[in-house]
Amino acid sequence: MGRTSKRMKEAYKLHDEEKQYDLDEAVELLQKCPQVKFDQTLEISMKLGVDPKKADQLVRGTVSLPNGTGKKIRVLVIAKGEKVQEALDAGADYAGDDEFFKKIQGGWLDFDAVIATPDMMREIGKLARILGPRGLMPTPKAGTVTTDITKAVSEIKAGKIEYKVDKNAVINNGVGKLSFSKEKLLENIRELISAIVKAKPSASKGTYVQTISLASTMGPGFKINLREVATN
Repeated sequence: MGRTSKRMKEAYKLHDEEKQYDLDEAVELLQKCPQVKFDQTLEISMKLGVDPKKADQLVRGTVSLPNGTGKKIRVLVIAKGEKVQEALDAGADYAGDDEFFKKIQGGWLDFDAVIATPDMMREIGKLARILGPRGLMPTPKAGTVTTDITKAVSEIKAGKIEYKVDKNAVINNGVGKLSFSKEKLLENIRELISAIVKAKPSASKGTYVQTISLASTMGPGFKINLREVATN
């Protein structure tokens, strides 16, 4: 069994495994934990009362965080003709078609989001085995298959994120950097929770949001008191 570092021992002094925290208190305590050499991401984990194996209980969508993620998002746009220049003008990091298909097939994955025009989806389908498992496959539902390239690039760069329930009925997302003010982090957290609650499938029965926890990249996880969060 590995040894607990001095930093983590100090962090756990602020943490009670048996307690359920209000959002405000959890964020404040995570910001008080001993720091590391990089700006950690604040992450939220939500366990939902759905069966992801059933198509009518999948929970997936997008939300624009009011204060962004604090992360520089590298955007690749797969398009042809004038759409390539439109993408670059909008702030895309990379834009093109054939050259990027070959690079991705060769193992290149130096991007965080992929946007594509509808006419490119047949070719992109050939990359599904590479992009799909990494959550990088463009989809119309996420707004990443579109002819409005300028809008799609701008939204992602400004903090639009995608959430998706995994096979264990859990949604995990980063909601900002610990260096953000507490108020900005709380705004982001509440915006994401609200979006996920609104995305509740009609086929979901019983308690929809079962647990919520907050953690930093290198910090302990804090269980959130659901009575303080609008989850229905």
